[in-house]
Amino acid sequence: MFVAAKGCVVLLSGGMDSATALVWTQAQGMTPIALSIYYGQRHGAELNAARQLAQAAGCEHVEMELPLGQFGASALTDSSIDMPQEPDSGIPVTYVPARNTVFLSIALALAESRGVHDLCLGVNAVDYSGYPDCRGEFIEAFERMANLATREGVEGRPFRIHTPLLDWPKERIIQEGIRLGVDYSMTVSCYQADEEGRACGCCEACRLRREGFEKAQIEDATRYIVL
Repeated sequence: MFVAAKGCVVLLSGGMDSATALVWTQAQGMTPIALSIYYGQRHGAELNAARQLAQAAGCEHVEMELPLGQFGASALTDSSIDMPQEPDSGIPVTYVPARNTVFLSIALALAESRGVHDLCLGVNAVDYSGYPDCRGEFIEAFERMANLATREGVEGRPFRIHTPLLDWPKERIIQEGIRLGVDYSMTVSCYQADEEGRACGCCEACRLRREGFEKAQIEDATRYIVL
């Protein structure tokens, strides 16, 4: 008997982690619907990367624009805030207030409107100490909320949020992505990439990415800005 693949809404930023999460859903037999959100970040290179990644994966790609940047309070959306070059001891200035809460809410709405009950995002252990909305307890709480606040949930068709990279270090993410066919040269991780997607090489995101490739012993195809 033929069983159709179940759908899964995947938050696709255009970065390394979300690209890996996207192909992971396909490896699990799901049909991803990629959701990318321009929220006022400093550059649009991420969204361009997301378009390429979705096309390479052969999946539907939904784009949205939300003006989170108008609130400020984050170095990712406010150019007047200096981008940190060293790790922060607490929640870093690159934290965008309530970003994953808002993004997951949009993903949930898209999923329910399509009759889809699986969602996926590429949060991982490297971000535990910095970003509160990348922690397992947040994901668990949001999943409970989703099943209390939706028609599908209260009528017995619950949602499930997948975070396959949650406990993986960067090198394992890269190794798994390579195994699943991710072309990481298409991804953009840098907090202050230029419009061509070239990385600065000195922000925290660049450092973590570079270390991940070094530990994985895989050549990094990241393109850097030449000063």
